[in-house]
Amino acid sequence: MRKGLAEPTGMITTVEPFSRLGLVGVDALEFGGCDIRNGSLITSAQQMLRDIGSLDPLVLEAVSDDLLHVERSIVQGTSRNCGEAIAGIRAAGPSIRRSLREEIEAVRTDLIQFKSSNGIEEVVVVNLASTEPALQPRESHENLDALERCLDADEEHAVRASSVYAYAAITAGCPFINFTPSQGALFPSLVQLAEKMAVPVMGSDGKTGETLVKTALAPMFVCRNLKVLSWEGFNLLGNMDGQVLANPENRESKIQSKDAVLGKILGYTPHSGVHINYMPSLSDQKTAWDFIHFKGFLGTKMSLQFVWQGYDSLLAAPLVLDLVRFADLAKRRGERGLMPHLATYFKNPLGAQEQRLYEQFRILEDYAKQAPPDAAGQGELWK
Repeated sequence: MRKGLAEPTGMITTVEPFSRLGLVGVDALEFGGCDIRNGSLITSAQQMLRDIGSLDPLVLEAVSDDLLHVERSIVQGTSRNCGEAIAGIRAAGPSIRRSLREEIEAVRTDLIQFKSSNGIEEVVVVNLASTEPALQPRESHENLDALERCLDADEEHAVRASSVYAYAAITAGCPFINFTPSQGALFPSLVQLAEKMAVPVMGSDGKTGETLVKTALAPMFVCRNLKVLSWEGFNLLGNMDGQVLANPENRESKIQSKDAVLGKILGYTPHSGVHINYMPSLSDQKTAWDFIHFKGFLGTKMSLQFVWQGYDSLLAAPLVLDLVRFADLAKRRGERGLMPHLATYFKNPLGAQEQRLYEQFRILEDYAKQAPPDAAGQGELWK
């Protein structure tokens, strides 16, 4: 987009009423991040290019120097307490044993160094990591004082890697977005920390495909007083996300996130199921097939089916850019804690009860219309 090689298709922040908000320009974004794997961005991009087939190779050639620049800001990440599936994709090498406090401080230092070395004004942290196993509820997840005691006591099994990143980001004053269903990223005590530190945060689990359609389609049955009897969804994924979700303990967090929306929209809970299967040959493409069985007049049973096919990364990328721009705006305006007006972007929008897509979007529009025009700021993205 900086080079005029692509349109901002999929980014709602580029259209009215959002474009009047003085959001940070895409040309002002700097990228960096943490990764647990070896390899280069160019190699990954080339692989995606081969898998997708519809992208112009000249685009990759034109941004190769930019990717090399980003690589210099990618540091070693953590996979602490994330289960076998994620540990299995971690690059081989000596592991440094750190306490939780030490690991948090190491991430904080990386964030501060990224900000300093790039000469930027703001860092927004986005969790784009693989889905972690579900967490068993603890007092430390509900109460900030209990969380602090947990970290002091180095109770590793009470947190996940996402908790480390979130705590480090919030205490460094960086807005934090959880684009994954990982429960360790924004449990209530971390939200309390964000409110205390005057940092905006939001999650969880970016809504890019099947659930996006669900939240648009389910209200139709309410509007026509049709009774949904069953709603079964079958998902096929071929990328590393699919590989990790093939593990039952990681898949459980994703299923909980995807399956929760129907009851909130319909007002009752029909028989429903979400099935996720790994299909390596699909690569970054994902396919969802949903079968909806419903009852109409005179008790007649009918059905509706849909198939959603798309490329996982290409569906997610414009949403991430939107969220970074909104988070930066919220920080400049002094907002703190959850940003429920961003519910339209998430399967499990924290702090928001509304699940109907149209109503979620209306809430975001109202936020934009009620806000005074703002001078363009300079924000950056820590990916």
